[in-house]
Amino acid sequence: MKLLTFGASLRKGSFNKQLIRAVVPIMQNFNGVEISHIDFADFRMPVYDGDLEVSEGLPESTQKLAQAIHAADALIISTPEYNASIPGSFKNAVDWISRDKSNPLDKKFLLLLAASPGALGGVRCFPHVKVTFEELGTYVYPKVFALSKAHEAFDVNGRLKDVATQERLQGLLKGYLSFVQTYLKNQ
Repeated sequence: MKLLTFGASLRKGSFNKQLIRAVVPIMQNFNGVEISHIDFADFRMPVYDGDLEVSEGLPESTQKLAQAIHAADALIISTPEYNASIPGSFKNAVDWISRDKSNPLDKKFLLLLAASPGALGGVRCFPHVKVTFEELGTYVYPKVFALSKAHEAFDVNGRLKDVATQERLQGLLKGYLSFVQTYLKNQ
């Protein structure tokens, strides 16, 4: 199974990038998983504009991100919560990707994570992200992971400090992988 992971933030010190980096070594312990980890900031795109699309086509960064998604069976994305919703840069990227004629998000599996210094851990963005991806044919896993007080959650090596939180994340990842692998095996 090919898995694509990224933190949907442009900020270098993003807690969501830290969280997704903590996921990668856990995923490497599962058999049959090939991980591609990308930095969302490497795929900067102009604000979606239909006139720009007609005159210039899809931006190169959109095409590259679409290719990375095409190559994957499943995605794990850790997204910030901006004003109780999906960040503009992330939504903009999805809007551009949706213009790719082959719709790389169709029939992909998605696990959503969020990290925030706040007490809710970013949970308010999940319904907005879910609606957007489901509209494009993505199978959004029903369970999510929200990391509250993210500014206190990581050690100097980027690992989660709290053992119970680490175990909860591992359990979610194991369940998600089992779900996706079972589905793919039956196709």
